[in-house]
Amino acid sequence: MADPRKKSMVRLRDLRITFKAPGKTIRAVSGVDLEVAEGEVVALIGESGSGKSVTLRSIMRLHPESRTRIEGGLEVDGRDVLKMNGRELSALRGDSVAMIFQEPLLALDPVYTVGAQIAETIRRHKKVSAAEARAQALALFEKVRIPSPERRLDAYPHEMSGGMRQRAMIALALSCSPKVLLADEPTTALDATVQIQILLLLRELQRELGLSIIFVTHDIGAAVEVADRIAVMYAGRIVEQGPASQLLTQPRHPYTMSLLQSRSHGAMQKGQRLQTIPGAPPDLANLPAGCAFAERCAHAQAACLSQQPPEQAVGTQHTVRCLRAEELQLAAA
Repeated sequence: MADPRKKSMVRLRDLRITFKAPGKTIRAVSGVDLEVAEGEVVALIGESGSGKSVTLRSIMRLHPESRTRIEGGLEVDGRDVLKMNGRELSALRGDSVAMIFQEPLLALDPVYTVGAQIAETIRRHKKVSAAEARAQALALFEKVRIPSPERRLDAYPHEMSGGMRQRAMIALALSCSPKVLLADEPTTALDATVQIQILLLLRELQRELGLSIIFVTHDIGAAVEVADRIAVMYAGRIVEQGPASQLLTQPRHPYTMSLLQSRSHGAMQKGQRLQTIPGAPPDLANLPAGCAFAERCAHAQAACLSQQPPEQAVGTQHTVRCLRAEELQLAAA
């Protein structure tokens, strides 16, 4: 739950996303409720296939419409995205919402210089001259701290390092002054040192520009570094969400607890094995009647296999979907 005192920039209500596949329907997202306030950073975390990136891309309606069905409520800055026509969507993408993709080498056009691509985006949305667009592109390169920015404007994507390409991708996303930034695992393909640099840069830009950011990651450590709130996804649902500090110290869902236990930390001994979560996520084309995590959960009871857990408040702006949340909290106290 976002801070009710602030303006809501993104609001998802009972969001359901299904994909048509040969002989089956894949329920990638099943009833997601999420709100992001103005100037807030929310991290979506979970393992691969949990629905994080599918949820993120739906905000800009980037899924192929011929085989995708999106239902529920999806608003950006008070506007209904699901009712937008092609022209309204084009204006939304860039002006209101922009995305940073996981692999810039695939997102950027290899036959044009990076500077030309950013300048073209600026000209298309802001209707300025070529010289002014290049000047704005240069200013963006300086803002994201690309070394020798004027020379790098004329570089092709393959001529840049991974970290530099990601900085260029951030510059491109900021080129039309969006209010909302969607970051789809922006540090996954980078080495550890560069990951930290990019995370710090994103947080600094967010504070400077007052951006609302939804940050998708499978790395709970990265989420804690940048996010005000964290939403944990599993099998297409948000199973727990709340302030980052609370989720880190007072997790209430067994899946969140397992994620925290499975990450590396400074107290680990040499040769010590990381804890893992047994089993595998359910088939999204054949979801169980009850809690999707029940088959892998050490605390599951018979009711967990047959009943879908409702969302319940367990703290200030902290909610969880678990039938045994109260019992587990008392046991941990």
